[in-house]
Amino acid sequence: MNFFLETLKVLGLTVVYYLEALFRLFVPARRKSVAGEVVLLTGAGSGLGRIMAQEFARLGARLVLWDIDEAGNLETARLVQEAHGARAHTYTCDCSSREEVYKVADKVKREVGDVNILVNNAGVVTGKKFLQSSDTLMEVNSMAHFWTCKAFLPAMIAANHGHVVSIASSAGLIGVSGLADYCASKFAAVGFAESIGLEMLAMGCDGVKTTIVCPFFINTGMFEGANTKWPRLMPILEPNYVCRKIVDAVQRDQVYVYLPRSIYVIIALKNLLPVKVGVLLGEYMGAFDFMAKFKGHGKKSN
Repeated sequence: MNFFLETLKVLGLTVVYYLEALFRLFVPARRKSVAGEVVLLTGAGSGLGRIMAQEFARLGARLVLWDIDEAGNLETARLVQEAHGARAHTYTCDCSSREEVYKVADKVKREVGDVNILVNNAGVVTGKKFLQSSDTLMEVNSMAHFWTCKAFLPAMIAANHGHVVSIASSAGLIGVSGLADYCASKFAAVGFAESIGLEMLAMGCDGVKTTIVCPFFINTGMFEGANTKWPRLMPILEPNYVCRKIVDAVQRDQVYVYLPRSIYVIIALKNLLPVKVGVLLGEYMGAFDFMAKFKGHGKKSN
């Protein structure tokens, strides 16, 4: 195909896809069923992981729960059993350890079977300035995504069926003062998930979907003390709301989930405005002081 015809094709499809996106604003895609699907959640012992486990259990999914906190993980399993009659397989796993991730993944494949929906949720934050930050945060927040995908993605590709969910952060889209290590890890998680999605399309595995979740601060305790200057525009998010949005996005095969919706505008402006104007708006939004009063527990959760 020559340059002229390819260009016409791209322009024509661009119009079609814009119209499709506009249509989906008013008529969302139909939800797919997750009943009977094996859903593996990392960081399931508390926070978003625990609430997502309950949401997936309510929809009839089979649960595999990972957390470094064995007691918290067992409590999540007990809650889904009591509320939804769902049995959950629990595994104690330190997602910062490559060897442990692969060892526990092999155990899951032997005892439960192939994972259909992988939710990389485990995360940790230090909230320290860069020079005082930890050297190990990247393992949990980004490298663990590599390791779990290497373990479970081959079966999804073979069946051309599956879903990889990356719980990243709005801090994976724009830098934040006081979160250099966290931002680096979440930028990595976003880039990795985007690349995996494109690889699946290039391989013709259109049945393997990806969802990238980039929320603002969530009221789980992980970012306790972090503040927002304009709460109506950038509210601290409630975990139940975030989890409903995530599970709904999985059911609708939605690729990006930015919460609150003002994040979409902020990211667009970041890429369009002169750097000094962007810094000025960041100061106006209070981005320099988000972490000024941070006292979160830094637990491996989200």
